[in-house]
Amino acid sequence: MKKFKPKNNLVKPKKKLGQHFLNSSDIAKQIVDCIDSENIDSIIEVGPGMGILTQHIIDLNKKAYFVEIDSESVKYLKENYTLIKDSIIEKDFLKLELTNFKNPIGIIGNFPYNISSQIIFKAIENRKIVQTLVGMFQLEVAKRICEGPGSKTYGIISVLVQAYYKTEFIFSLDPFQFTPPPKVNSGVIKLTRKAQQKLNCDEKLFFKIVKTSFQQRRKTIRNSLKTFNLSHNIKEDVIFGRRPETLSVDDFVHLTNIIANGNIST
Repeated sequence: MKKFKPKNNLVKPKKKLGQHFLNSSDIAKQIVDCIDSENIDSIIEVGPGMGILTQHIIDLNKKAYFVEIDSESVKYLKENYTLIKDSIIEKDFLKLELTNFKNPIGIIGNFPYNISSQIIFKAIENRKIVQTLVGMFQLEVAKRICEGPGSKTYGIISVLVQAYYKTEFIFSLDPFQFTPPPKVNSGVIKLTRKAQQKLNCDEKLFFKIVKTSFQQRRKTIRNSLKTFNLSHNIKEDVIFGRRPETLSVDDFVHLTNIIANGNIST
């Protein structure tokens, strides 16, 4: 396994930024190879650090941007990757306006674990332009995103991601593959936007129902959605007797339509 050899003046990982630098260039290439570069116009790398993924992204010959909040990492990248210095953006990715980039967009990165879920939700919010996402996550989060109904880890992020994206768990990594080693294992996943970009329901209501349902995941839908003040007639539908963790995306769409239309299914 080829170990990544940083160039000049190593960047010191910063705990407050959740930095854990990947060691292996071979693994970095495997991650970059997962992105469907032929189906996107722009690639955005989140948190390039010392450029272990960056070097392989450059090889894709796609318009790419490298978003880094750490000024020390920005300085390192500009000194060691001079060809992309004008494509390095020193900014918080979560505050970036993705509509300013040529789309469809692919997002990639060894994501800081403390903001990884927020990165996912930003992708969902921008689902019309984010075609694919390949990223490193805390293993528990990676598995939760890809999990199906009936699992204890299946939750809000599982449903909302799978409503719009096909999910693939690629591989897991032990802590010793990073500097410094995190306290947890890591997992790489890939999201690919589904052809149908709009759900067959009121999407705003769908999001509200999913989020409210899982706030009390052990209770039935009938109990977890009490704040909706639904009529007794609607709550007679069999779906209200189920727990949220047993409902698929299609089930939640169906539930949304029942509530929106005020009619029980037949």
